[in-house]
Amino acid sequence: MSKDFFTAVADRRTFYGISKESVISDDRIKEVIEHAIRHTPSAFNSQSTRVVLLLGNHHDKLWDIAKEALRKIVPADQFSSTEDKINSFKSGYGTVLFFEDNIVIESLQEQFALYKDNFPIWSQQASGMHQFVIWTALEIEGFGASLQHYNELIENDIKKEWSIPYNWKLIGQMPFGKPTAKPGEKQILPLEERVKVFR
Repeated sequence: MSKDFFTAVADRRTFYGISKESVISDDRIKEVIEHAIRHTPSAFNSQSTRVVLLLGNHHDKLWDIAKEALRKIVPADQFSSTEDKINSFKSGYGTVLFFEDNIVIESLQEQFALYKDNFPIWSQQASGMHQFVIWTALEIEGFGASLQHYNELIENDIKKEWSIPYNWKLIGQMPFGKPTAKPGEKQILPLEERVKVFR
């Protein structure tokens, strides 16, 4: 499948309706993610972003972990809608977990003390770029995806379940699958309020 850059950016949307059907091979999914990790920029070429791809039972296990974590904090009479939301993510084909490596960030803070306070900010920016590139790449391949943030609730359990290094900080979760419903209407503010041009 091929799209020009601007079409791919416009077509990348939040899809909540996804299925366990895959539109490409697992090897192709891995290739797409590895390409993004290799070529997405980062400040000082820090390459601090880390990614874990969960497929099959591993993907299901992630959302079971999230469901049980939420069950502990959401009142029982309100849990039904929460469970439905988590099940919608579990109904997908896989999940991409995004992390940032704190050891890399701390090392750069020591090497370049003048910019010490900026490296955590730049780390988040690098993660955001990786999320966008992978999200858009998955869309090009025919998947629908969304970005979730259950970080504090599930990070420790994730690290234990998949032996994730302690220094990797969980940033976000991206469930994806074959789209089963169109995304909702997207409201776009007037560009005049968001872009200034001086010439």
